[in-house]
Amino acid sequence: MLAQETSESLLRVHAPDGACADLQLVQPVPAARDVLLWLPALGVAARNYLPLARELAGRGVAVALHEWRGNGSSDRRAARAQDWGYRELLEYDIAASRLALRTALPHARLWLGGHSLGGQLATLAAALAPESVAGLVLVASGSPYWRRFRHAWLILPIYLAVPRIASVCGYFPGRRLGFGGREARGVMADWARSGRSGRYAARGVRQDLEAALARVGMPVLALRLEDDWLGPKASLDWLLGKMPAAPQETLVVGAQDLDGAPADHFGWMKKPSMIARTVANKITEYQ
Repeated sequence: MLAQETSESLLRVHAPDGACADLQLVQPVPAARDVLLWLPALGVAARNYLPLARELAGRGVAVALHEWRGNGSSDRRAARAQDWGYRELLEYDIAASRLALRTALPHARLWLGGHSLGGQLATLAAALAPESVAGLVLVASGSPYWRRFRHAWLILPIYLAVPRIASVCGYFPGRRLGFGGREARGVMADWARSGRSGRYAARGVRQDLEAALARVGMPVLALRLEDDWLGPKASLDWLLGKMPAAPQETLVVGAQDLDGAPADHFGWMKKPSMIARTVANKITEYQ
């Protein structure tokens, strides 16, 4: 049942190295028992998930929309003189958003979730700091490992070319190339490395990410879009297979579930009601 009221606010979040961005908080009134920290897809500003956040808040789950460094409300922009990678995103920015939520909603259970790359980094963040994380929610996500895609021989050259393009330009010009946004060299190098090897490792991250994933024991809800060639079943299965100790549930979403919107990597964002309803119901079940 939809909540009678929701409220929206902005929390200015500061990372340990001085970077800052807005954390958009959408919550039901009265306060929610659960809050979902949501991480966007590569190159997608947090505000694009407001329809999803409002639907979830209307069903009793608060949502905090994290902003990627270099995007939207962030005070940084990728350039030759401004670079960062997964380490900064995981250890600085996501950690800062978690701390802000703990202060704003100290009694709410924290869930981590995300779309595409956001789902991958939510999984890594939960594995690195599992304390107080109730569970994971993945939508249109999966490992970028090249062998898990159709026409894999076309995918591998992309993982070889992207870091080189970023090195020449000083940043990755994703908007001009039709993939992602203006992305930092380090982010694309870490992404491409996982795409080539099928394993997660990041420059400057001391922890063994694969070992951390193997220890994840929290519940994982994964929603796969039926026509999503960027997040096929094999890709999602590869990611979920890294967490054998975690209770997992995978649901497939088709166009019939989205009021006619395409059941692909981004189409679901136009009609997120069914996904919001499913996520809210599952979070309630896990209580």
